[in-house]
Amino acid sequence: MRIVPQLLSAAIAVALISTPVFAAELTGTLKKIKESGTITLGHRDSSIPFSYIADASGKPVGYSHDVQLAIVEALKKDLDMPDLKVKYNLVTSQTRIPLVQNGTVDVECGSTTNNAERAQQVDFSVGIFEIGTRLLSKKDSQYKDFADLKGKNVVTTAGTTSERILKAMNADKQMGMNVISAKDHGEAFNMLESGRAVAFMMDDALLAGEMAKAKKPDDWAVTGTPQSYEIYGCMVRKGDPDFKKAVDDAIVAYYKSGKVNDSYKTWFQSPIPPKGLNLQFPMSDQLKALIATPNDKPAPDVKI
Repeated sequence: MRIVPQLLSAAIAVALISTPVFAAELTGTLKKIKESGTITLGHRDSSIPFSYIADASGKPVGYSHDVQLAIVEALKKDLDMPDLKVKYNLVTSQTRIPLVQNGTVDVECGSTTNNAERAQQVDFSVGIFEIGTRLLSKKDSQYKDFADLKGKNVVTTAGTTSERILKAMNADKQMGMNVISAKDHGEAFNMLESGRAVAFMMDDALLAGEMAKAKKPDDWAVTGTPQSYEIYGCMVRKGDPDFKKAVDDAIVAYYKSGKVNDSYKTWFQSPIPPKGLNLQFPMSDQLKALIATPNDKPAPDVKI
């Protein structure tokens, strides 16, 4: 049977349209996901409102988790895997990078700062959030800025950029602070709330999230001059450009769809679980710019 050239061209066009994006031989993480039928998401348990456990189900929720789910939905289409299974793996500030590196976790989206040191160990997606590192203290206390903390107990979370900055400041300026490194944000806030520390240094959005868990949220205030501006990204294994591109493309499409704005309103400007409190944390101009023009560059430290 003779095939009319026009019909052949049309058939090829249809085939190309219906072919998954990754029709070429898969490698790295994409191959792992395709062959296993599963993607493993790294999440946090107390990084409110980015990635945390809100109820007895044990499943993560939050702004960063919404980004992860957008990545999963994009991969279902790109890999032609509508039944792609999702496995959750809890990570901490100390374990998140090793678990991405060794293949336990395929992508981690939480509250992880993209910086030059970490970029030597993992690759980062385009940015998903921008914060300033500040302080949480009692609203009526005298500890309003970093200069007020000389000789005092100050808590932060182990394995974070805030810990590094706080220890460097303490040494460089000979402030005599007792820097306490808690295992996670929840423990750090418990130390602050119980009076074992006068201030808690961390990312401002995370501090707002900790306030939401407080016995009396109105007793606390986020304060102090930002010591750095930092951009969060999703972590993937280093040297896997195809998977990084798939993740980046999914996030960019999520931004273009406008769904990121709905997610932001849900987690930062509406009542959130577990206590139904509203963080009342408006979207910054910096984050709006990042969403409008996505990139994977880290934010530079602020030198105070």
